[in-house]
Amino acid sequence: MKICVLPGDGIGPEIIAEAVRVLKALDLKIEMEEALLGGCAVDATGSPYPDATQKLALAADAVLLGAVGGPQWDNNPREQRPERGLLGIRKQLGLFANLRPAILYPELANASTLKPEVVAGLDILIVRELTGDIYFGQPRGIEVRNGERFGFNTMHYTESEIRRILRVAFEAAKKRNRKVCSVDKMNVLECTQLWRDVAIETGREYPDVELSHMLVDNAAMQLVKNPKQFDVMVTGNMFGDILSDEASMLTGSIGMLPSASLDANNKGLYEPSHGSAPDIAGKGVANPLATILSAAMMLRYTFANEDAAGRIETAVKKVLAQGFRTGDIYEPGMKKVGTRAMGDAVLAAL
Repeated sequence: MKICVLPGDGIGPEIIAEAVRVLKALDLKIEMEEALLGGCAVDATGSPYPDATQKLALAADAVLLGAVGGPQWDNNPREQRPERGLLGIRKQLGLFANLRPAILYPELANASTLKPEVVAGLDILIVRELTGDIYFGQPRGIEVRNGERFGFNTMHYTESEIRRILRVAFEAAKKRNRKVCSVDKMNVLECTQLWRDVAIETGREYPDVELSHMLVDNAAMQLVKNPKQFDVMVTGNMFGDILSDEASMLTGSIGMLPSASLDANNKGLYEPSHGSAPDIAGKGVANPLATILSAAMMLRYTFANEDAAGRIETAVKKVLAQGFRTGDIYEPGMKKVGTRAMGDAVLAAL
């Protein structure tokens, strides 16, 4: 199993180090090689996604990423911003499906800002299309019209792009509670009428899965009001970006949530849902559990090793049950630990 490891920026190197330790502890036949992506790559090579990294990522079976970005690169030319590296690797590897689970562990019910009875037992999977929508629409940019600046872009999807992401969602639902909620804005955005039409057509291929539809504004409200009604939510790039971040905070900390971005053959890029957290970088206090759980997703989806994935997830649950907490999920009476100590606890639980 060849894994391209991209520590990235901010807290990325710290949390990746713990995930790598966990993978090595499993005694699997894994080859891991590090490369640069993001701001660190810009500093070293002038490019956020340099040629050497591209070569390694293309040759690998999977990619494990920490995080990219930081304020020191905010004023760079657009093509030299860290986020362009992330968009670049997604596009080059054909990663069209982003899977973000939002799971509330029982031990962390009090960490959520919502009442425990509203979120206890929460287990949602958000499937987000990753290569289309307004992020990649053409044309895009800023023009001056009648003396005023005018920003513009277009939202676009082809029927085949919509159908393939919907099939990912339905296949995932078959392994869960067999419910898919497709999210659009067809009452205002005519282009998303196509999304709903294709969702209805694709749903007929899965008669054993219940399909529902929801407008994105209502979906945002329902995630706060009654989140446990959802099993699998599927939507486009922009709506998915927003809704998955909202869902992540239902669990109390985005530091607990992994993600997977997959191609058509289940080659994937695996990363925590949170960002580079430059304010705590280098302090040894970041929560590595989302990255460790991302490694578990990698073993499950790309390498089809359910046993190893389950071992990691069971170890994380055990650590939480033992009361270990990093600062983002800490509450009185628990054992407050740093990044390395949390990794030690997971290794001990394994």
